[in-house]
Amino acid sequence: MHQSSSAALRFDGICKQFPGVRALSGISFEARPGQVHALMGENGAGKSTLLKILGGAYVPSDGRLLLGEQPLAFRNAADSIARGIAVIHQELHLVPEMTVAENLLLGHLPARFGLVDRRALRRRASELLKGLAEEIDPGTRLGALSLGQRQLVEIAKALSRDAQVLAFDEPTSSLSAREIDRLMEIIARLRDEGRVVLYVSHRMEEIFRICDAVTVFKDGRFVRTFEDMNQLTQDELVTSMVGRDIEDIYDYRPRPHGEVALAVDGLKGPGVKAPASFCVRHGEVLGFFGLVGAGRTELLRLLSGLERHSAGHISLDGIPLHLRSPRDAIDAGILLCPEDRKKEGIVPLGSVAENINLGARPAHAWFGCLLRKPWERANAEKQIRALNVKTPSADQAIFYLSGGNQQKAILGRWLSLPMKVLLLDEPTRGIDIGAKSEIYQIIHNLAADGVAVIVVSSDLMEVIGISDRILVMSEGAITGEVMRAEAEEPRLLQLALPRARQ
Repeated sequence: MHQSSSAALRFDGICKQFPGVRALSGISFEARPGQVHALMGENGAGKSTLLKILGGAYVPSDGRLLLGEQPLAFRNAADSIARGIAVIHQELHLVPEMTVAENLLLGHLPARFGLVDRRALRRRASELLKGLAEEIDPGTRLGALSLGQRQLVEIAKALSRDAQVLAFDEPTSSLSAREIDRLMEIIARLRDEGRVVLYVSHRMEEIFRICDAVTVFKDGRFVRTFEDMNQLTQDELVTSMVGRDIEDIYDYRPRPHGEVALAVDGLKGPGVKAPASFCVRHGEVLGFFGLVGAGRTELLRLLSGLERHSAGHISLDGIPLHLRSPRDAIDAGILLCPEDRKKEGIVPLGSVAENINLGARPAHAWFGCLLRKPWERANAEKQIRALNVKTPSADQAIFYLSGGNQQKAILGRWLSLPMKVLLLDEPTRGIDIGAKSEIYQIIHNLAADGVAVIVVSSDLMEVIGISDRILVMSEGAITGEVMRAEAEEPRLLQLALPRARQ
């Protein structure tokens, strides 16, 4: 590790009060140079508010922020940047229509004779990208880059200002596995250069992979800081975040299973290369586990009518189904919550009520086209109460809700319809541990009511924690079936690994 080039960052009694809400209460802890320091807690715990104070977007109501022994007082984001602090948000602060070089040097573009010196601009941008993202052409329009590449540009921009404190807010939420690996390498390098690195994520595997210490918040208050990650277990971390054991998070409840609900025989289609045959019973939670590219999402797309199968048969309650479209599946009672809820699940600018009522609206509209506002209002309020959707009102745009509450609203949409089979693709991705627990309770309640539930997840502990039975996929084929009582991580991982080619 290099000699530390930065002083410790200290939060000393930080408070933040909004009208009617106390977002932070006396937060005190220290993040040291040469460490990656995680901030964890449920949604609403205060992590984002703290980062906004660090980035100059908010002024604390009380308390002090110090870098070494120097107090920091920011009136705006420019003050924070000037003091060598960079907060890299989930929504990147870049201009898509400008080039990479222009984004990197925006605000201090090199000039010659009163005009932008394009040659100097490109040279300086290339220097900033060196060792970080050399494959990116400085002349490329930023909007043409992948999200992972744009994130590298944001990091390069921060380093161009010699930032000694870097804070990452959910940086991997939309990245591929390869981009995540690249980001982890860069963060490790920043740590080894002696910078202060704060890291906010809900993903446990990332916290244990890259972080050296973790501070837990709950309801705007400091809970504790764990200094030795080698001595910390995931169970301990979860318990400190939510105040109960991890077994209680999954909330598994044994229940009787009924007759076969969905039967699949020899199904093949895009992404499902080998004939898939399985069944799921009423009241059963069937988990699907596999690595990236295993074909799990593609299988759900065949079952939900989003893709047409090329071979095989599907039957529901013993009656053959011919799924030509998602509407056929919905009419049969097979309902899908997709993996990418922002792109495929919600109508972002629509209200919570509109998103909940979307599926059942045609059945309740006058003459099939005139909205029945009393029903719409009553149904939305019913689902919001039943699923504990945290929203100021049913009229709130769903875009502003947390990921967990968006997911619950999507579930509310399907609960407004007759349901026999519920397909859940990565239902808790990007959701805090408290909201996960609520989603698990909903799943078990639906199963107890006789719904057949199929859950696809890349979180192995989640699959083991909530499923009655687990099917494992690898390279487009089902490679094994494991009952709950026999489900162990090594066995499932072995089934999920690609088989050696002959």
